[in-house]
Amino acid sequence: MNNLKIEGTQSSPSVCADHEAGVLEMRGDSYPENAHELFSPVLDWIERYLAQTERALTLKLHLLYLNTSSVKAMMDMFDLIEEAHRGGRAVAVNWFYDEQNERVVELAQEFKEDVTFPFQISCQVN
Repeated sequence: MNNLKIEGTQSSPSVCADHEAGVLEMRGDSYPENAHELFSPVLDWIERYLAQTERALTLKLHLLYLNTSSVKAMMDMFDLIEEAHRGGRAVAVNWFYDEQNERVVELAQEFKEDVTFPFQISCQVN
């Protein structure tokens, strides 16, 4: 199983998935023209990781803004993680936010309400 690295752009977050560490990290804004193109390899990596290992998986999210199609893709990611959690897998999401960005905090809280796996929302100190 390989790691995944996607360079961020002005409209899409950077993605770094480390197979050995069991960590997938995303940073930046997410409003790409084609969210499927960005998130398809991320969803594929998560599916493969969960199928090929028994190790824990942690998502570290430092997302500043998400458009509607990015929100849908995040829901798909969380559905995969929720299914793994219900199957007894150790999974978690750590969502870091800037204290001046109330909109992303509200979005993270909405996501957290819909899942049963550990979901931490933390203010990131700059």
